[in-house]
Amino acid sequence: MSDFSYATPILNRFLSYTEFDTMSDPHAAFRPSTPAQNDLLHAIEEDLHSMGFGDTTFLETGYLIARIPANVTRPVTPVAFMAHVDVADDVQGNGVKARVIERYDGNDVRLNETYTLTVQDNPLLKKHTGSTIVVTDGTTLLGADDKAGVAIIMALGEYISTHPEFEHGPIEFVFTSDEETGEGMDAFDSSLLGAKVCYTIDGTQGGEVEAECFNAATVSVDFYGIPCHLGSARGKLVNSVSMASSFITMVPKNESPEATDGRYGYYCADDIKGTLEHTSVTFHLRDFERGELDRRIEALKSLASTTEKLFPGGKVTVEEKIVYTNMADYIKKDPKVMESIFASGKEAHIELQEKLIRGGTDGARLSAMGIPTPNIFTGGHNLHSRYEWLALDDAVDCASLITEIVRYWVK
Repeated sequence: MSDFSYATPILNRFLSYTEFDTMSDPHAAFRPSTPAQNDLLHAIEEDLHSMGFGDTTFLETGYLIARIPANVTRPVTPVAFMAHVDVADDVQGNGVKARVIERYDGNDVRLNETYTLTVQDNPLLKKHTGSTIVVTDGTTLLGADDKAGVAIIMALGEYISTHPEFEHGPIEFVFTSDEETGEGMDAFDSSLLGAKVCYTIDGTQGGEVEAECFNAATVSVDFYGIPCHLGSARGKLVNSVSMASSFITMVPKNESPEATDGRYGYYCADDIKGTLEHTSVTFHLRDFERGELDRRIEALKSLASTTEKLFPGGKVTVEEKIVYTNMADYIKKDPKVMESIFASGKEAHIELQEKLIRGGTDGARLSAMGIPTPNIFTGGHNLHSRYEWLALDDAVDCASLITEIVRYWVK
């Protein structure tokens, strides 16, 4: 059963965090990609210090680590909890004006004159009738991904600081930046952590726990044409924009994000810009099986060769980067990692179910570094959308769950 003493700390902190303009920039060449991410990390650090947790490490590359020493003398496995401070750029992520709806009545929620959060499209809203939800004003996303996770972790910190009788082993809080760009762990040094297991608080629907994610690659495809004056282009012009357009149409439409679900992977052309001479396209490739991800990379290389044949004189280059790998390959090596979650769910009387992530988290990268890191729900819904909303009672459930996880490792 949820400990509703967590409700006010989570809500107040979440609302304050949404006021920081931390939308990340996937085109930036520096870390963090936007300065307000470090501003929020500094604010979090100040809050931690006010709680009495003085052992913190702030890194200018966009990381904050807080260490809470054990208050028991027997050996206890060190654990960590992790969340990211940036928000996505799929819709405007800055200038968020969150709205709290107490005792939600179970009906459609009008966000503004243009946009309405409907029960028909969001049937899970009904589950939270009578509870508190947080919505947007329809002009931006909300930022529950992942400021709700940050607020939940901080609520646990406040609980520990005000309940000295609560027994716990060594605990670390880890706050990262630029998770939404896929580069959240690029500059992270896992040797800074003492934790043997970590939990990202970066999921969605209440009760969902995720221990398997996509393998992910970002593929940059560059098209080089031969420009000339359009009035005398016959037999001379090779249009790189046309090359890119032809290439994209050859990518299987039935293997796109909008055409797949479950364990099916996809290709997604995410960004395109160019001129007659040079056009670049960024593809996101995803698959639960690493061999299938590699097959998709090779398929794009094959399409590059075909495009060069269709446009004589043009050139196409393909450069791939593996962004993260399926964390299941690492988590399953230690059964206690998932046991700690489900045993704690029983103690907290929270019904849990294991799901796949059709995406990834910083935890996937940390798992590959040797620290298994499953993902736990926050209560956020419609992430990366102007229709994003947060169910406060689910966020409270998460705080109760991670409190029990701390107890699990002490036991």
